[in-house]
Amino acid sequence: MFPRPRYVFLDDRGMSTVEYSLGLLVAAAFAMILFGIVQSGSVEDGLTGLIDRALNFTG
Repeated sequence: MFPRPRYVFLDDRGMSTVEYSLGLLVAAAFAMILFGIVQSGSVEDGLTGLIDRALNFTG
């Protein structure tokens, strides 16, 4: 029946794994949103036009 030392509650050994997994989830969600934006009609047409102009450039 001894009181627990205070430093036991300040231990954060598992935080790096949790932060890593949350970072991966956020990155995946951001990639899905960005992919959806790029696949929209106007953005896709703009990017296709930009790539077409770059490939057909006669400087």
